[in-house]
Amino acid sequence: MSEKHLTLIVGATTNPSRYAYLAARMFEERQIPFIPIGIKKGEVFGKEILDLRTRPKLEEIHTITLYIGPQHQEEWIEYLLSLHPKRIIFNPGTENMDFANRAKKEGIEVLFACNLVMLSTGQY
Repeated sequence: MSEKHLTLIVGATTNPSRYAYLAARMFEERQIPFIPIGIKKGEVFGKEILDLRTRPKLEEIHTITLYIGPQHQEEWIEYLLSLHPKRIIFNPGTENMDFANRAKKEGIEVLFACNLVMLSTGQY
C-alpha cells in the first residue's frame, strides 16, 4: 500500500483489548497512515480520536475499516460514503449488506475481511 493511502479506523478506542486498537497498532508499526475516529475520547498512538458525531471534514481517505457493528452504522452511512473512499473493509461482526451494496453502487470496493489478517499476511 502506498504511503499516500490514508485509512480511517471507524470505532477507534484506547482499549488495548479491542480489535480497533490492535489494528491501529499494526498500522503504526507498519507506518501506514491512519486517522482514528469514534465516539470515545482519547489518543491512539499519538493521534487524537476524532469525534464521529461531529462528522469532521476529511479528505483523501483511501480506505475505511469498520469496527462498529451494523446496529450502530446506520446513522453514519451517509457521512462515511460522503468521504468517497476507494474501499471499505467490513471486519468480522460489522457485515452490513445494505451498506455494502450502497457503497458498491458508488463504485467503492467492498471487502468482507479481517484487517488484522490482511496486515499480518501482507494483503493490505
